[in-house]
Amino acid sequence: MKVSDSIKKNAVSVNKFLKKEISGNPKQLYDASAHLIIHGGKRLRPFMVVKSCMMLGGKQSDAMIAASAVEMIHNFTLVHDDIMDNDEMRHGVPTTHKKFDMPLAILAGDVLYSKAYHTISSKSKLSSNYTTQLIIKLSKACVEICEGQVDDIKLAENKRIPTESEYIKMIEKKTAVLFEVSCAMGAISAKKSTKDVKNLSVFGRNLGIAFQITDDLIGIMGDTKVTGKAVGNDIREGKKSLPILLAIRKAQGSDKKKILRVFGKSNATRTQINEVVDIIRSLGIEDTVRKQALRYANCATNALNKYSGIHKSDLISLLDFVVKRSV
Repeated sequence: MKVSDSIKKNAVSVNKFLKKEISGNPKQLYDASAHLIIHGGKRLRPFMVVKSCMMLGGKQSDAMIAASAVEMIHNFTLVHDDIMDNDEMRHGVPTTHKKFDMPLAILAGDVLYSKAYHTISSKSKLSSNYTTQLIIKLSKACVEICEGQVDDIKLAENKRIPTESEYIKMIEKKTAVLFEVSCAMGAISAKKSTKDVKNLSVFGRNLGIAFQITDDLIGIMGDTKVTGKAVGNDIREGKKSLPILLAIRKAQGSDKKKILRVFGKSNATRTQINEVVDIIRSLGIEDTVRKQALRYANCATNALNKYSGIHKSDLISLLDFVVKRSV
């Protein structure tokens, strides 16, 4: 079975569980909470929970509680991110606050956050020791996500272009930590040792970094038919992503001036954006970013050296998919 098929199969089980958990009255509140969930998402993080658990000898049913809780937290962050960024569309549909209004969207995010912990504490069949470990891991990750979000806001507000290490540190918290905790919670669901939890954490964190910097690349020069976003959209929005900061550092003369003239300008024309994308492409930024992603992917792979089996293969295949995604 291809990893894409395995992801889809796992998503069916996760979606079924989520649909049951995210329901109640007042109906509008739960409709808002489930809005993004029912309109898309590959369920990569739940997949990582389940596969990490099964690689270590656990069953899918052992991991489903943690997998669903992680997806609730992920969607909680999406709802609140969209509010903070005032985004209007996600997964091809209106964002939650645009569909339902701001107050209801905030409450919908709060419901998802609370439901995640309620699901673990009330549904888990693991012993209290392992259930507590799950809650500790997930709550710590949520704190780090908030810290990463603030770091992202500060980077955006600062006129200075961040260093590469500053940007990596930010995405480690904002994005990679949820991949990390997904794998860690899978290991805990399999009732494995601290060493196994650590190994899976390292795998997830490095996969998450590779995922984000590849996503950054796609945000600059991705195919609109694939991404659903206009080419160079992140340039117009002024997103200080890895490809941008590398391009600004490497560009010289008129090329650098053209990038800076368009970067963060919401009224930039399509011709101007395309010109900047061509400049970034000519600087070899795609190759540089791909090599960075591969470096983190190798670190992730090394963390799983002591393991074997079909479920390890699925995790490695997921890693390959993340790094090799086409722009």
